[in-house]
Order: sequence, then C-alpha cells, then structure tokens
Amino acid sequence: MLLLVCLSTTCFPQINELGFFVGGVNYIGDVGRTNYIQPNEPGGTIVYKYNLNPRIALRGTLSSFSLFGDDANSENAVRKARGFRFKNPINEVSSGIEYNFFEYDISTAHKTSTPYILLQVAAVDYETPRIQNELGDYRFTRNTALAIPFGIGWKTKLYGKLAFAAEISFRYSFTDKLDYSTQEFAELDFGGTSNDWYSFTGISLVYTFGRPPCFADRK
Repeated sequence: MLLLVCLSTTCFPQINELGFFVGGVNYIGDVGRTNYIQPNEPGGTIVYKYNLNPRIALRGTLSSFSLFGDDANSENAVRKARGFRFKNPINEVSSGIEYNFFEYDISTAHKTSTPYILLQVAAVDYETPRIQNELGDYRFTRNTALAIPFGIGWKTKLYGKLAFAAEISFRYSFTDKLDYSTQEFAELDFGGTSNDWYSFTGISLVYTFGRPPCFADRK
C-alpha cells in the first residue's frame, strides 16, 4: 500500500532544470589553427534537463553559433600560403544523457555539487556552397549532418534553486563540409579526408523546478 502511495505521489522524478549556456566555440579541421581548445567565436545554448535520479539526467540543448577558421592564424606553412578563411553560421539541436560522478540533488544539504560527463546525439544545420556566380562569389544552401557531442563539466548549487556549471565539450561531426570544403569547386577542394570537429567551452546558469522526487534526502 505504501508503495502505491509513493508511486502515485512523489516517486516519479519531477525535478526539471532549465537555463542557458554561454561560451566560446572553435573549429578543428582543414582550415586555420589546429588547436583543440582555443575559442574564437561566441555561442549560446538553451539547456533543459530532466533528472531521472541523483546520478542521471536526460538533457536536451538548442544552440546557435558560428564556426570560424582563418589560414592566416595557422602555424602550418601550407595553410598560410593558401590563405583561405570561412565563417559558417551553425544551428544545433542535441539530446542525450548527463551522468554525475556523485549524487546530485540541490534540495538536500550535502549533495549540491559534482563533476559530470555528457554524451549526446546532435543534428547540425550548416551552410554549404551551391552555386558560383560570374564574380566568383558563392550562393549557399543549408544542409544537416549528425554529430556526437561529448564532454565533461562541474556543477554546483549557487543560491536557492539556481545552479552554476562550467563545461567543455567536443563535437565529432559526420561531415567534412563545415569549412565549405567540397569537391564541386576546385578552389574549395582542400584534400582533407577526415570529418570536421568543433569544441564548446563555457558556463551555464540553470533554474530547478518541479516537485522533489522521493529520492530526495531531506536530512
């Protein structure tokens, strides 16, 4: 009987988190620098989490930013001589899980901070050259590719129902065209054979709401 009462009232996880993530993005590919962590463009993300238990949360994000690369900033002599640059506006929708190393529940007094890892699947909306006009300029179209975001972070209670987090994540994309690389135009055929990466580094502020589930420790 007690089990039925619990299931009908507070056993189902109902703690939600909604907030925003701001930081810097850097592209890793066939153009410009080859640094894995050296943000050169700002980016923003809306974050929603649904906590299944104190260790695991379902996580969805909606992000907007640009990827930028400039051969003039590269230490590679071949890239410097080529002198190509690009800026690609990106929209990203992702979902996955966030796993806490320690139990995390800001409604308690002793489970208010933890490192965590994340693993997601993302749809990446990006520009790609479609037509070249007589002046040598390009007309673009939008394409979509899959990506795998993964990363690590640390989060803690800030005040009341507000929590703060610092995070770094990497995206492996299933395309080599985020830098406008394509075999359709000779001047944009960079000869690379590996897909593009990009990283996102920043901080987030989230608000927790919803009735505390029965796993909360009220001591």
